[in-house]
Amino acid sequence: METVVPPPKSSSPVEKIDYMNLPCPIPYEEIQREGLMALKPQYFEGMRVDFTKGINQKFSLSHSMTMGPTEVPSQSAETIKVPTSNYEFGANFIDPKLMLIGRVLTDGRVHANVRCELSENLSMKANAQLTSEPHMSHGMANFDYKGTDYRAQFQVGNGGLLAANYIQSVTLNLALGGEVFWAGQHRKSGLGYACRYATDKMVATGQVASTGMVALGYVQKVSEKVSLASDFMYNYMSRDVTASFGYDYILRQCRLRGKIDSNGCTSAFLEESLSLGLRFILSAEIDHKKKDYRFGFGLTIGE
Repeated sequence: METVVPPPKSSSPVEKIDYMNLPCPIPYEEIQREGLMALKPQYFEGMRVDFTKGINQKFSLSHSMTMGPTEVPSQSAETIKVPTSNYEFGANFIDPKLMLIGRVLTDGRVHANVRCELSENLSMKANAQLTSEPHMSHGMANFDYKGTDYRAQFQVGNGGLLAANYIQSVTLNLALGGEVFWAGQHRKSGLGYACRYATDKMVATGQVASTGMVALGYVQKVSEKVSLASDFMYNYMSRDVTASFGYDYILRQCRLRGKIDSNGCTSAFLEESLSLGLRFILSAEIDHKKKDYRFGFGLTIGE
């Protein structure tokens, strides 16, 4: 009698997705968060010193001084820079449910940021800038609702700005979203769509908007300390195309980030921890095509 051998069982059974228990995605506006960390740190030119003094666990004061050139509008192709200096005084109140940040600059500008947790799922963020220059003051408020597997945001700002976005987890790794906005002052409206696929080793994002912008991003996590990032920006109305490749390298006492783009612009950003509460910063941007070279160094003291 012939013996029937049953088929071997799969050693790695396919895991079924529980669509009723999907993770909550990151906010729509932070969909390219990992790529921005590597490709767009806060580059600056000149000298910068930041000092923060904690008064207690929730309240602190900050002082910031900057000295360096500032670009001014020009009709010529060459960049015109004017040497400037500024002092900034700030006050910070940080609590798990309330954050208040204020800044006053010597040139007359006032910045304010507020974040408030209205409930377990609903939060409010607001920011404003006041200045003596006409039509340069602005303000915006965001209301964010965090669901179990989705996020929704509504924005309102001066100039008749109204915007809303929504992002939904489709699988354990994939999230899809969209946005709509109306700028009443300029009588312009637009739509946008986005997708994000994230695992423990990589993050891929894509965005397209009716304004003409197409953005693609990819981040590869080589290790816990090394990440490689790239992005592709295309405006199908102006036909402008830019591609960038960058890295983010975290060492024991420093963090090094840099990039190079298709326009030939190279940049690097170094943060070195000299001791507890003291960091040294180097910033460099080199654009041979435009003959624009920007170098900056700074110190960050305090918390």
